[in-house]
Amino acid sequence: MPGLTYDTGALIAAERGDQQVWALHQGALEEGMTLTVPAGVLAQGWRGGPQVQMSRLLSGCRIETLDEAGARSAGAACARAGTSDVVDAAVVVGAAARGDVVVTSDQKDLQRIAAALGVALRTREA
Repeated sequence: MPGLTYDTGALIAAERGDQQVWALHQGALEEGMTLTVPAGVLAQGWRGGPQVQMSRLLSGCRIETLDEAGARSAGAACARAGTSDVVDAAVVVGAAARGDVVVTSDQKDLQRIAAALGVALRTREA
């Protein structure tokens, strides 16, 4: 079953208390979906504690590490898309491999990377 992948915009929206993100998150948890946050996304969004709302969201998520294979795939995606944003590339590569919907405030950049890779990427505005 496809899950959700959160990008940095989704984490920031959760920290702000965005009701749309929280409703989506709660519904996904109730459906038993796998919720993924790539480690680079967490690094971009985390600015030191306590960040209570973000921590609450993260407690229901799997943190995806960036191993050597993932790093190579993200780097190659950057080259194909003509971008240097490794975190966005890692989001696209991971979500596309899982068939996840990406919750993002950056749909245009993510779709550009997906198009360069020739993969369909479903996104939802954070």
